[in-house]
Amino acid sequence: MEEEERKRPVSHEVGMGLDSLSVAELEDRIALLEGEIARLRAAIAAKGDSRKAAEAAFKF
Repeated sequence: MEEEERKRPVSHEVGMGLDSLSVAELEDRIALLEGEIARLRAAIAAKGDSRKAAEAAFKF
């Protein structure tokens, strides 16, 4: 039961305190945030592709 109580949340809040996190937990947070960055970049790319397609369709 103590191990379950010690489990940290798997999310990260920008600006949260980092002093109580272990190196492994910090590395997990970095991996989580890098995955989110990749997801955001993919969304930006998709929106750019949609915009380019719309601009091409309405170009005279």
